[in-house]
Amino acid sequence: MSELVTGEAVALELRPAKLPSRALAVLLDLLVVGVVYTLVTIVLVISTASLDEAAQAAVAVAAFLLVLVGAPIAVETLSHGRSLGKLACGLRVVRDDGGPIRFRHALVRGAVGVVEILMTFGVVACIASLVSARGRRLGDVVAGTLVVRERVPVARAAFVPPPPPWLSGRFAELDLSAVPDGLWLAVRQYLTRMGQLDQQVGWAMAQRLASEVAACTGAPAPQGVPPAAYLAAVLQERQVREARRAFGSGTAAVGPSVPGGHVAHGGPGVFRAAAPQPPGVAPHPPAGVSYPPVSGVGVPVPVVEAAPADQGGDRRSSGGFAPPA
Repeated sequence: MSELVTGEAVALELRPAKLPSRALAVLLDLLVVGVVYTLVTIVLVISTASLDEAAQAAVAVAAFLLVLVGAPIAVETLSHGRSLGKLACGLRVVRDDGGPIRFRHALVRGAVGVVEILMTFGVVACIASLVSARGRRLGDVVAGTLVVRERVPVARAAFVPPPPPWLSGRFAELDLSAVPDGLWLAVRQYLTRMGQLDQQVGWAMAQRLASEVAACTGAPAPQGVPPAAYLAAVLQERQVREARRAFGSGTAAVGPSVPGGHVAHGGPGVFRAAAPQPPGVAPHPPAGVSYPPVSGVGVPVPVVEAAPADQGGDRRSSGGFAPPA
């Protein structure tokens, strides 16, 4: 990424284009311009056959300047930095401050490009792009421009593991208004990456986040509940409340609790009721998303498992509520 600062002191993160993509865009532009120049030259040769050599030379020079120099400048100016080759490769020319280019920027780039691209077969432009930290050629340096990538791959949305079914809905009466947005973001990031962290580091981070959430809500994690499961349950409760505010009270509502700490079956997106367990006996941990074990407690922590099929063939998953995009 390249951090640019606008005139309003706003930092922009732009991804400069690499040399291979820029070279491919230039080759596509040269191919199109070459075809147009060849057709124009044939037409001019046929139409100026009756003129003398001086007039034919003048027409040839004018055609060269108009097609090979003027046309790319006009295209970049009218398209705000996107020629045909750059459009195909997902590139765009912008100013150093991230704004769209104007005619003077395109004119300087085109004039310098005649020397460093056409006359030297692109050798000077390649060397300058390799030396520059942001891959700029001489025309970009003189004009104050930068070629950036417009089509940046979007990362997949991170999966937030749901809490155990027996813990869902336990914090339905909890006041979450005092938890700041920054803490919610930290909790979500931890839950999506806790499988990639070292066990001790992840445990310490979960305890710290759980203590901060508990300080804001006034409800610490229940005895014997891992901090990660506590964070997942509180985060799910927040998502359910946001869905209710956005779509109404009947959407993604957590069902009423039943004896044994389980949650009754509800509508779509609701945790299904697990089989009640005898007092003092922990449920068998099936395959699925697990949470770090409780330090000093020798009882296995229940994890998320698929719900049994409903009558009539309707099978629902016990996965956590997924917020709307």
